[in-house]
Amino acid sequence: MSLADVTDWIDEYAQPGCAWFLKRLSANDTLATGGHQAGPYIPKDVLFEVLPDLNHPDRENPDVHFDLYIDSHVDHRRIRAVWYNNRVRGTGTRNEARLTNFGGAESALLDPDSTGSLAVFVFREVEGRPVCNVWVCDDGTQSDLFEDLVGEIQPKQFVFWRPGSDHPQADLFQENRGQRSCWLAPEQIPPDWLVRFPTGATIIEKTFDLRPPAGMSPDVRLIKRRDCEFEVFRSVEEAFWFPKVSEGFESLEAFIGMANSILQSRKARSGRSLELHAKQLFIEEGLVSDRDFTHGPVLADNRRPDFVFPNVAAFNDPDYPDARLRMLAAKTTCKDRWRQILNETDRVAIKHLLTLQEGVSENQFAEMAAAGIRLVVPAGLHRAYPEAIRHNLMTIEEFIGDIRISNGQC
Repeated sequence: MSLADVTDWIDEYAQPGCAWFLKRLSANDTLATGGHQAGPYIPKDVLFEVLPDLNHPDRENPDVHFDLYIDSHVDHRRIRAVWYNNRVRGTGTRNEARLTNFGGAESALLDPDSTGSLAVFVFREVEGRPVCNVWVCDDGTQSDLFEDLVGEIQPKQFVFWRPGSDHPQADLFQENRGQRSCWLAPEQIPPDWLVRFPTGATIIEKTFDLRPPAGMSPDVRLIKRRDCEFEVFRSVEEAFWFPKVSEGFESLEAFIGMANSILQSRKARSGRSLELHAKQLFIEEGLVSDRDFTHGPVLADNRRPDFVFPNVAAFNDPDYPDARLRMLAAKTTCKDRWRQILNETDRVAIKHLLTLQEGVSENQFAEMAAAGIRLVVPAGLHRAYPEAIRHNLMTIEEFIGDIRISNGQC
């Protein structure tokens, strides 16, 4: 599909009366892990919102059938949504909603090679019946068009948006909000943050205070801090922008201007987040900046990887042994972006890539490995990858150990 097809699709469905749900497909959503799940996970409360006939606790396992069109791949299915509600009814332990009848791997939503792809679900009513139109992005360029509209969508994050609603462009659908421990009440937010929105680096520094390193491995620390960072950001975003939104708008242009400002602040936060978290982990694990690693170096040939080891001086020294050099790129998702790092240096045969993507297909992994890419994935995400490739993944702790060895510290 061309980009014109994507923009036409967006124009058609970015209208009042439509409800958008956006997520990146994990290996558990697709068939990449070899499981037999019904289909992509959509939170129960979202399904209740877009399929209100499903929300009937007085009935046993209520269901709704609806037409689902994957417009990006010209596919049509008659989908069943079912709420297994015996726990609510006091007769069992289940309280979950599922979607079924996607047609197995023939569906773009369950195709293992769709793992990591951005999927956009648009629910609407046609002649009083629910209908869902879906776009599964084939590449990063298509994803960028959607993220320009609603903001960046990272693994494990869902975006729910009703075009024309009071919400500014997009509103992340929050689950278990009351259980979040890093959400800041207005009185906990530094006053100057409510005058001038803090930078992404400032918010990340706050995260380090809320999630100190004691008692956590680097892998656990990264995941907990990333979750914490997002909670902090969203709490500040709400406290900063909601009063302005509540005042209303004198014109459509004023509304669009504020919405764009909100999206830009989201992009600014997420742009270098993973890099900054990784840098802090390296320091906490005893690696010294510009001795054991350099963040954001400019190499002699003007190439700019995210991290080099032991430092930029070694990389620019032709007499330093290539076998002791390491390079790390940090990309939240890797499906469409891993090729970007292939030319970041010629001195390192195996290029390491830190990612938070929830799985890749075996085909995708084989292509990366053939190109000399080694994935560094937090230990807690390894089970999201096909079992056949898990032993080839490197944890953050293992990567840091390798750096110590190559730097002669072990």
